[in-house]
Amino acid sequence: MDFLLNEQQKMIIETARKVGGEYGLEYWREIDAKKQFPTEIWKAICESGLAAAALPEEHGGSGLGMLELALIVETLAASGAGSTVGQLFMNNPIFGGVGISRFGTEQMKRDYLPKLVSGEMLFCMALTEPDAGSNSLEIQTFARREGNGFRINGRKIWITGVPQADKVLVIARTQKAEDVKRRTDGITMFLLDRDREGLTHTPIEKVGTNTLTSSMVFLDDVWAGPDEIVGTLDMGWHELLDVLNTERIVTTACLVGTAQLAIELAVKYAGERKVFRGAPIGSYQGLQFPLAEAYAQTETARLMNYKAASLFDSGLPYGSEANIAKLIAGHASAQATDRAMQTMGGMGYAKESYVERLWRDARLFRIAPISEEMILNFISIHNLKMPRSY
Repeated sequence: MDFLLNEQQKMIIETARKVGGEYGLEYWREIDAKKQFPTEIWKAICESGLAAAALPEEHGGSGLGMLELALIVETLAASGAGSTVGQLFMNNPIFGGVGISRFGTEQMKRDYLPKLVSGEMLFCMALTEPDAGSNSLEIQTFARREGNGFRINGRKIWITGVPQADKVLVIARTQKAEDVKRRTDGITMFLLDRDREGLTHTPIEKVGTNTLTSSMVFLDDVWAGPDEIVGTLDMGWHELLDVLNTERIVTTACLVGTAQLAIELAVKYAGERKVFRGAPIGSYQGLQFPLAEAYAQTETARLMNYKAASLFDSGLPYGSEANIAKLIAGHASAQATDRAMQTMGGMGYAKESYVERLWRDARLFRIAPISEEMILNFISIHNLKMPRSY
């Protein structure tokens, strides 16, 4: 088992570190305050080729893998972006890139992947619903057949990046749940124009991740042509899982980078701050131990995420590893950002210290894109072979 990075991977990390350094902590603080989409850094990410890492070469990608994408996201997060940068990669190289490159038509690949790579097109995915939440098999959005296409009706919630997106990967039932033998049957993915007639959206006020809007999406008799189906009609559930589980890998990467950054900021502050007996507060075990524990959790999540990404790149099952990595990374980022704030005392609560943004943004990812409780359900059932509890 080889834990060493090759020269190409080291170069990718350096490129990500350079781009991230150009748009560091101050940049993210400013656009967070303005609730402004991070247009400039996404343009730089695309121009440097970082968005193309895991996409096929024949459509403008680099032909690398999910491991390289994880390294990129992790490095960008640690360079100042924090966890929000992961959402840019979830929406584009994952929802758009994985969805289209693995399951899209040849026409979709030719038309959209080069524009994704260049940054000309942005994507998002509409899956979660108000009444279904994490139980995606209970979605009610329905695409009824009409002529050679479909009319889609339904509601979606907590959809990230809708206002800027050119295309929305909409997940809908094309067969009623009561009419199928298996709950996983009758689900289809559609790739629709965001400005399609009947598709509207409204923003949700929230605690953090201010640079990417979260929205309610309403689908009222939205037309979808047969050429807009991504993957297999009625049998899209298992294809969707590849999109969702690679999303876990990107989520973990951004949380690992966030935890690393928070720990670095805390250690630096603790090394400079002197309050009692002339010694830096970093010499106190009461501050050292929580940060050391966060560091241990971060390194564990990092390695498990690399394993998940490597398994994906080898065409092997990786769902358990991706979920476990995300669970540990959520704990690590929570511990790191909270204890970094505690280390800084009152200054940790001030926006000028940067930690409060990392803390606010990272908190989301203990709930989304899958909650800790649902990951524990998954481990209990699939890894421990225990009875289903829900």
